Amino acid sequence: MQSIPILADYDHPLVRETAERLTEGATTVREKLEKLFYYVRDDIEFFFPDQADLIKASDTITLGKGQCNTKGTLLLAFCKALGIPARIHFSLITKEIQRGLFTKIGYWLMPDLLSHSWIEVDVDGTWRRIDSYINDEVFYRAGKSELMRKGWNIGYSIACSSGESSIAFDLDQEKFVQMDAVVADHGIWDDPSDYYETGLYKNRPNAVTLLLYRLLIRRVNNRVEHMRKRHAGEL
Repeated sequence: MQSIPILADYDHPLVRETAERLTEGATTVREKLEKLFYYVRDDIEFFFPDQADLIKASDTITLGKGQCNTKGTLLLAFCKALGIPARIHFSLITKEIQRGLFTKIGYWLMPDLLSHSWIEVDVDGTWRRIDSYINDEVFYRAGKSELMRKGWNIGYSIACSSGESSIAFDLDQEKFVQMDAVVADHGIWDDPSDYYETGLYKNRPNAVTLLLYRLLIRRVNNRVEHMRKRHAGEL
């Protein structure tokens, strides 16, 4: 029996009410997705929660912050709440995606490969991949500036080794922000909890690593916030 609860809790009143409020007046799947996308991208700021990946969509709304897997869980839940066919696709991603955020011993302690996800949505009979909701716009712009300054093509939660990354909502061109760092495919899943229960999942912490993670992410989240404020001209 599954020990991790359903994380994309689309039947939770907060999830359902938020999805309906955000898409009020939208009549097509594309219009609804666009409204949901920009809420998840910008209203849910990039941030590493204490619970790591194991956080429900409803809790991410309340927190107002998240990272790739928890923001993906939320977008998945929104789609399900509105009856839009959606699924979550898991993979392995190189730890270089976090270079510049995790530094020194924190970066060294990270496993070389991390479990990572994006969302796929059925639009007009075609499954479209979306990952450009991961970084809020201000943080993304700050990260791009740092990549340019250091001459990197991966880091600060951005990967652009094959060309320009993008945080735009573009279903047809499928522009991405982290896909260039993906190195292995772990398939599609109905709910993140199904994947997290398997041996494929690489981010599962024990008591010691969870404590270290929580200590490290305080500095990482402070670094993210500092980047965001500096880019917005608040520092």
